[in-house]
Formats: sequence, C-alpha cells, structure tokens
Amino acid sequence: MGYTVAIVGATGAVGTQMIKMLEESTLPIDKVRLLASARSAGKTLNFKGQELVIEETTETAFEGVDIALFSAGGSTSAKFAPYAVKAGAVVVDNTSFFRQNPDVPLVVPEVNAHTMDAHNGIIACPNCSTIQMMVALEPIRQKWGLDRIIVSTYQAVSGAGARAIEETKRELKEAVVDGVDPKDLKAEILPCGGDKKHYPIAFNALPQIDVFTDNDYTYEEMKMTNETKKIMEDDAIKVSATCVRVPVLSAHSESVYIETKDLAPIAEVKEAIANFPGAVLEDDPSQQIYPQAVNAVGSRETYVGRIRKDLDAEKGIHMWVVSDNLLKGAAWNSVQIAETLHERGLVRPTAELKFELK
Repeated sequence: MGYTVAIVGATGAVGTQMIKMLEESTLPIDKVRLLASARSAGKTLNFKGQELVIEETTETAFEGVDIALFSAGGSTSAKFAPYAVKAGAVVVDNTSFFRQNPDVPLVVPEVNAHTMDAHNGIIACPNCSTIQMMVALEPIRQKWGLDRIIVSTYQAVSGAGARAIEETKRELKEAVVDGVDPKDLKAEILPCGGDKKHYPIAFNALPQIDVFTDNDYTYEEMKMTNETKKIMEDDAIKVSATCVRVPVLSAHSESVYIETKDLAPIAEVKEAIANFPGAVLEDDPSQQIYPQAVNAVGSRETYVGRIRKDLDAEKGIHMWVVSDNLLKGAAWNSVQIAETLHERGLVRPTAELKFELK
C-alpha cells in the first residue's frame, strides 16, 4: 500500500520542483495532496497527468497524510508542522525553522541518514548551500578528517524565490535591451526582501544573503557554519562562510577551502569523491573540464572539480562545488529524505508530540 503525501507550498519555486521529484520518485504513493495559501486554494496543478486541486493549508488539512513536505516559509512550518505530526504524518521541512532544534534530525541522506532512526516526527532539510558542500566534503571527512572549512558561495537568485527570478530577468532586459545603467535599475527584493535597502543584481554581485547578525555575518553564513557542525556531528570543525548572490538563475557554485586532519593525497581525494553517492567528479584542467552552473541545472547530483593542493598549507585543499539549488539543494533532498524514511521503515506515527501547537 502506498502513502498519502502532502506538499505544503506547492505553488512556490521549490514546491513545483517537489511535484516533479515525486513524479520521478521510487516512493510508493497512493495520493498526492497540494497545499498552499488561501489565495491559491481552488487552482490546479498537474501530477502525472492528473489535475489536482490546491487546498488551503489549515490545522485540519493533514488528516490521513503519511508524509508532509513543507516549503512555504519558516512561519508556515512553525505553525502547521506540529499539526501535521499530531495527525500522524512525518514532516520533512525545507525551511530553517527546525534545523537547530535538538529534537529534529538535520539530514543529507548520503551523509547522515542514521540520524533519522529516532526521529520525533519532523526531519529538517539543510540550507541549499550547506547540502552540496556536505556531499562534496563527506568522503574526505570519512577518510582523512576535517579541521577547517572556508567557503565562498556564488548563489543563484532562485534561492530567493520566484519573485527574485523575475526581478533579475527584468533588470537584465532593461540593462541590455533598454540601455538602462545598471546603477539606475530599480530593485525591490534583492539582496534580501526583509532588509531596509535593495540593490540591483544585474551585472552585479551582492555579498549579502539574508539579514546580518550581531557578529556581522549574515544568517545564511551562520546557517552554513552551524548546520555543518550539526550534520557532521563535530562542533570542533572550524567553519567560516561568505555568501554572495550572483546574476545566475539556478544552481549554486562554491569555492571551498579545507584543511584535513591527516594528509590527503589529491589523487585519492578525487577517487573518494568520484565514488561517493550523489557526487560527480568533473576535474580535468587539461581539457578545461570543471563544474558549471548551466550544466548542473535539472540534475540531482553535486558536481566537484578544480581539486588542488594549497601551495603553502600542507593539509590545505581547494575545490569548486556546483549543484542545482532547487533540486539537490531543496526539492530532491526533501523527497530523498522521504524515500529514505520508507526504506528504513520510519514512516510511522510518533508516540509523543514534542512540538508546540500554535
């Protein structure tokens, strides 16, 4: 018998990709229910050739649901995920709300699926930029250990949502076709919709993703730091991130510098990455082969290349990591978690509700 799967935020950039990933999934599914805000209720979306009517997300919308995939913003997850758990569903949450909750596993299935075994009804999906870095670094951590990670990201505008994509397209058209000076373009969303000022992304790079914290790092940068430590179950790993938005529509790129605990030969590092589930080695400088964002769009894999020793630090290694932020960075990782829950026999009602109903 198959599952009833609900998608919360079905009309969003990630939600629509979740629908596609479920269509291609090995998860046994009897029924899919699409949930969104009241303004989208009554509209339809297609799933495997069938038109499904979108329902409003309410406290009582989860009766009969086995797995609920959430991607409608942290406030929606905070309010409705506990109701889904109370109704007997397992929640896979793609927002940041539960990621640092000690009762919630933070999961990249290739890296730490074992942490789901004692779940309390909610599994958190990490930040998109964290996920791809974990896939690239876990085979190295397993063999040689990790002492330090310094990452600079080049993140696509789709990570800020559908409206950011449209803003970017508009700005590029106005700059290229209409001849508007990029400095004079009107921005309403980027770098962060919730902050005071907005800057154009066309022909620009914005070193701000999310708002700034008291330590002058952004929340995006602190997510990468804290999530890495939780996923790798090692608070001693030194992690520092600089997160930058660039005028690419989809697929995040990252320049990652690591220092291993034990000396790691580059040839063996490449072999370990090539053999790791979910990772694809693209590394042949003589033929100009390396990961590119345009090639990663639509793929579930994480691409790793430009792997080379640091010229001064004996245990230092540099690499370039690229992945589709809407797929492995969000929708596919969420569906992959659902598949792993099924494979491990973990789709079950929780014995005790540990999350507050609001």
